[in-house]
Amino acid sequence: MLKHDELRDDVLVCSFYTDDDFYRGHAKRLQVSLEKLGIEIVLREIVKQPGENWAQLCRKKVGFIAEVCAANPNKKVFWIDVDCDLFEIPDYVMNFSADIVGFQRGFSTPMKIGYATRTRFWEPCFWGINTTPQARKMIADAHALEEKSTLTATDDYFFEEAWRANSTNLSFQIIPSSGVIGKGRHSELSRNAFFYFGSSGNVAEFKGKVQQHSGGDYRAPFNPRKIALRYAKKVERRLSNKTSFVLRAFVDGIGITGLLTAKGANEKSPNSEAISGFLRRSLKTDSGLTVKEIEDFKAQTILNPAERSSLRAAETYLAYSSRKSNEEFVLAWWPRPFPGNFGDWLSPYIFSHYTDKKIVFQNPSRRAHKKHIIAIGSIGRFIKKNSVVVGTGISSPENKLQKKAHYISLRGPITAELLVESGGPRVTSFGDPAIVLSRVFPVSRSTTNGRVAFIRHHAHRQLPVNLTENMDEISVLLSHPTEIEEFLRQLNSYDSVVTSAMHVFITCQSYGIPCALIKFEQFKEAVHGTGIKYPDYSLGAGLDEVNPHSVALDFRSIDFAPLTSVQTPSSAKMDEVEKAIRDGLALFDKKKK
Repeated sequence: MLKHDELRDDVLVCSFYTDDDFYRGHAKRLQVSLEKLGIEIVLREIVKQPGENWAQLCRKKVGFIAEVCAANPNKKVFWIDVDCDLFEIPDYVMNFSADIVGFQRGFSTPMKIGYATRTRFWEPCFWGINTTPQARKMIADAHALEEKSTLTATDDYFFEEAWRANSTNLSFQIIPSSGVIGKGRHSELSRNAFFYFGSSGNVAEFKGKVQQHSGGDYRAPFNPRKIALRYAKKVERRLSNKTSFVLRAFVDGIGITGLLTAKGANEKSPNSEAISGFLRRSLKTDSGLTVKEIEDFKAQTILNPAERSSLRAAETYLAYSSRKSNEEFVLAWWPRPFPGNFGDWLSPYIFSHYTDKKIVFQNPSRRAHKKHIIAIGSIGRFIKKNSVVVGTGISSPENKLQKKAHYISLRGPITAELLVESGGPRVTSFGDPAIVLSRVFPVSRSTTNGRVAFIRHHAHRQLPVNLTENMDEISVLLSHPTEIEEFLRQLNSYDSVVTSAMHVFITCQSYGIPCALIKFEQFKEAVHGTGIKYPDYSLGAGLDEVNPHSVALDFRSIDFAPLTSVQTPSSAKMDEVEKAIRDGLALFDKKKK
């Protein structure tokens, strides 16, 4: 740990916590994080008095911050909720020149800034106060109001009141939402995520019980989809597990899940309508859309990262829907996040190798009006009565499988057992279709570059990972067949691979590339599911059971050699998977007739 005289003398971070083991643990972790960064932290344990509730404890934050500011007039003071964490404080935040710095309420973006979309301006979990008289007056005003007010209110209310009263004299700086792990839109130009948001769950419990602000003329936009989703979750929480399983399977099967959880292609902008149009047309086999039309559009405007990703997805859809054939087949796969996740988009890439037909996209979570094939991915939950199943798996056993679908093969024996428990047939053919990639696109590994490739799961894309000197990072966000093939060439040029993405690991096993499958010890929940997909895959591929190794974010202190292995599915297993793919395509034609 750094000594106190080694810490920065112009900045400090403050927080407090209650006298219980849960929050003491968070406080200890936070203290370690800040000391590693060379930043002074003022942590105080407060004793919860009999009868005090969460709102009353939060209110004490106002006086505490005022006290810290008064004791440190020449230091910038940051507040952080004790159940949050910091992996760094970037220079643009640490050296802010405005009076106040922080996240916009709801971690929203400049396109949705201020009281047009929120009743309060700031997200209170992390924010900074400069040494300026204007900034310190805002804190003093908040404290004075809190001391005399008899309202039932949290710190949010008093700081918002002080902000509104002083805002005409305050400068402010908004931290991009991409600075929060799991928030915002991430692209190659995004700043690194540095902040982890934790939530105790008390906010929801006290909503409506403490004083709230209005935003002047603010009215939350009517969103029937959001209202319906919130109501559906509320109903589900009150049901027994058995009833919940049945209900979830029903809404998945008729496509309600997709309707309620659907998101727009991009934030509203002058380009939104045009890009949505390109996406709709790229899904149709007879739209007449061309790559040149998309390229011409791109040449006429400046696109933000989300828009570029959406257009790249449109180009990929088009690569499959516009194939030169008079026939077509319907295939389900998970398309987002745009431009696409390598593992999910292996479905059309691999199946296109075994047929010349046009490929029509079926959203797994939407209602399926036509018979379709469902293959790569942990999307067994979305199998429907008119699905032809080839190598699909599950990420969690909590959802029953559709027993009336036509099953050719499954990813592994764990998915197969759940199918039997769901009243379905006994399936004995196993194997994720991705294991035949080395046959679909053969690549020679005669000479490698002496380096290690790191490929993270897309859910980990904002984590601040420190790589070793001999590591290169390669993005998993790609979908177009030419990008997939370049990705496969790249992987084969490296001595070994470290990845938190299962289908990158499967790809390495198909080609015989030494690979370490990992997960991040602090973010195990980032990847959906219980982890059963890993043994399900490996056992289904006829290999030793595998589970990811838990590692820290700093790779510089990790020896990956003991974690790295080489296993390759047998030729017989690849033959079995290829047969399942061909049988699935043949059955689709038969069932279609």
